[in-house]
Amino acid sequence: MKLSGLGGRLYRGETSINIIAARKKWYALSGVFIVLSLFSLGVQGLHLGIEFKGGSSFTVTTTSGTIEQARETVGSAGYQGNTIIQTIGNDKIRIQTGVIDTAQSNAIQDALAAEFGITVESIDTQNVGPSWGEEISKKALQGLIAFLICIMIYLALTFEPKMAVAAIVAVIHDVFITVGIYALVGFEVTPSTVIGFLTILGYSLYDTVVVFDKVRENTRAITSTGKTTYAEAANLAVNQTIVRSLNTSLIALLPVAAILFVGAGLLGAGTLKDLSLALFIGLIAGTYSSIFIASPILAALREREPAIKAHNQRVMARRGGAGLNNVPNSETKKQRK
Repeated sequence: MKLSGLGGRLYRGETSINIIAARKKWYALSGVFIVLSLFSLGVQGLHLGIEFKGGSSFTVTTTSGTIEQARETVGSAGYQGNTIIQTIGNDKIRIQTGVIDTAQSNAIQDALAAEFGITVESIDTQNVGPSWGEEISKKALQGLIAFLICIMIYLALTFEPKMAVAAIVAVIHDVFITVGIYALVGFEVTPSTVIGFLTILGYSLYDTVVVFDKVRENTRAITSTGKTTYAEAANLAVNQTIVRSLNTSLIALLPVAAILFVGAGLLGAGTLKDLSLALFIGLIAGTYSSIFIASPILAALREREPAIKAHNQRVMARRGGAGLNNVPNSETKKQRK
């Protein structure tokens, strides 16, 4: 297949990628990632930040200190619970503990200041109670549910209910895979991560709406024309928008990849990796689902309608049985028999 002028040939229907007919392959590929996500969530789980589970954080500015040194210092201050210690850039060490009282927090600050030769005031300390963390988690979940409900209502009113269902399935697909890979990598879930999740929801829906708008245009009078099946018309719409979707996603991925691999990876800007990883995975999953998941699901739902079934049968009858491979539904199998 020549890449030169491919977008134009796909739009005119001169070249076609049979995405709708091969939907079982896309479902299987998504199934692999969903199983991987389930495994990572079940075995490793999400590493929630103190904003969600409560706890204390101490950020020390030092160019010579080590993680092991910080761990021993916190232990010598009397804290024996679970401790997460990581470097931020080249001159900061962050120590996270569970929920502690004021006296314990002051003891840890004093010990860190003495060990690293700094003042207590220079230590960036954050204390979050368990009730506050629980409230933040609840609000994040409520925000996600409200977002999905509003989007489903909007899509049902703007397009049709089946398009809304297909779009929401694709969005849930994106979020689940993103969360699973996030757990597999082991990055900490922070408010920035939640912002990243909400951002990819919006992007995924934008991409899906672009595809569905073209599907609606191609199938608006499909039962009266009698020239193509619903699956063929939907497949043409996907082909007509696929180049645009890929180009838009590539342009969006470039700055996100720069933040993730250059900013967080090479430069050590740890505060950026929470947001950038969620965006990077989510953008890829969102582009994939809008093309290979949402549209095939929509076609499968519409082909169950009696009017569309009858239309597909008429089209096949006019063709004399030719082109049955382009109608990936149960009616095709019956006609082959």
